[in-house]
Amino acid sequence: MSSSPLMPMATAVWLVENTSLTFKQIADFCGMHEVEIQGIADGEVAKGMVAYNPIMSGQLTREEIELSSLNNARPLNLKKNEIEITNVEKKLKKYVPLSKRQDKPDSALWLLKHHTTLKDSQIAKLVGVTKSSVTAIRNKSYWNFNNLNPKDPVAIGLFSQKDLLDQLSKAERRLKREKKLKEKAKISEQKISN
Repeated sequence: MSSSPLMPMATAVWLVENTSLTFKQIADFCGMHEVEIQGIADGEVAKGMVAYNPIMSGQLTREEIELSSLNNARPLNLKKNEIEITNVEKKLKKYVPLSKRQDKPDSALWLLKHHTTLKDSQIAKLVGVTKSSVTAIRNKSYWNFNNLNPKDPVAIGLFSQKDLLDQLSKAERRLKREKKLKEKAKISEQKISN
């Protein structure tokens, strides 16, 4: 976490206006120079800036300010938040240019021919078409099926090779699970018949 408060200039304005801290204490806390704090106090720096209350934002406590006000040598300590902010990757939908959108059904056909383990829903998610379109292409009932030419979607840039490999590994895991379930069902049927 950063050692300076949010909006240091506005925080400094609030501290100058509302506390009896020294310019050095405020400057050290806000990561600024004492001359800047002097300028804020004189009204030459940060004119018209709205003060930002560090107590309301949870960066300081009233007790911390009072302790530092009583002892000019004591620095202000930024209150550590217990909340940890993690970098969560949000998957954004990739923009597909108009020129490539007509290639989506062709790409779905290519995936159906070359990767038979993928479910229709996985292909639809990868290519960016509806599941019913993929099912129609699989059943050869797609409205424009006769004009489709299989095209590698990775080669034309609809999605990355990594995305394809991720979906293929998912399909492989699903097939293993289904195989285990069939074996268990077969074993339980044998036990029942015996």
